[in-house]
Amino acid sequence: MSSFHLQVVTMDGLAYDGEAQKIMLRTVDGDVAILARHINYCTAIGMGTAHILMEDGKERKAACIGGMLSVMDNVCRVIPTTWEWQEDIDVSRAEAAKKKAEERLKDTTLSPAAIARAEAKLYRALVRIGTAQK
Repeated sequence: MSSFHLQVVTMDGLAYDGEAQKIMLRTVDGDVAILARHINYCTAIGMGTAHILMEDGKERKAACIGGMLSVMDNVCRVIPTTWEWQEDIDVSRAEAAKKKAEERLKDTTLSPAAIARAEAKLYRALVRIGTAQK
């Protein structure tokens, strides 16, 4: 399989800069897979597990939440709000965040905005937990 250049740039710096055969991740419009020679493309990233097939055929996974994805001239740039490699995820912290969000959602006096925030926190925790377990 052909490869392309992939950069993952976070607020903390460069998380990855090298060749890849494929990246699959969730966008706001659904899941996408980027392969070599992909058409130029730009979209907003949703919340989910990113799967990267490295040049050597090994797969790496990361919790990828928010941001932008850009493909220009066979270079793919992922600029996520949150990017956590599978091996770096603190599962106990994610479990605690999940529990806290679930407790918050039991409060029947929450405003619609507070409910939306709690649901987003719950979903982010679930993405981290799911990514760590895969």
